[in-house]
Amino acid sequence: MSTRTLHQITDNTWFVTFTNHGWIPLFQITDTYHLVYKWLKLIDEKYEIKTLAFVIMPNHAHFLFHLNKDNINLNKVIGNGKRFMAYDIIKKLEETSNSGLLNRLAFGVTDKEKAKGQLHKVFESSFDAKPIYTFKFLYQKLDYIHHNPVSGKWNLCNEFTDYPHSSAALYELGTPHPQVQITDFRKYWD
Repeated sequence: MSTRTLHQITDNTWFVTFTNHGWIPLFQITDTYHLVYKWLKLIDEKYEIKTLAFVIMPNHAHFLFHLNKDNINLNKVIGNGKRFMAYDIIKKLEETSNSGLLNRLAFGVTDKEKAKGQLHKVFESSFDAKPIYTFKFLYQKLDYIHHNPVSGKWNLCNEFTDYPHSSAALYELGTPHPQVQITDFRKYWD
């Protein structure tokens, strides 16, 4: 029997990653990056979860979050966000009559998920969340997030600061992101 980690450490910084089902580039195919921006705004307003850094890749997203409130259940926050984003991604696929991809996402639903009424598998069920306790780990994750669009197989832009779905330009060039209120990590890590 596996145990589920409850991510409820207060006043802490977290590195969080979630992934589209099967690593399908759904954010890119459906052009729904704005759904992540909307969610980041919502969790700031509702839970005071501050976005310190982020990158939204075509098929996954990475974040540095700072939790300011007691008893935030990160599992619930991420799960609800993924669920509501999934509805809109499916709606977009239906509007564009992308039946091949809709069928692929329907095939990914387990019997247990079907019993709960789920019709499509947009995101992987789990997500990764690691607490940040040291400057070294914080800088490693910040660098990883910002360089992701130009690392490995990715060649999404010439300079990592040019990628529009990232906080890199704020930290490297001082340019605020037009869609996301980014809180400079140094506010909490001085």
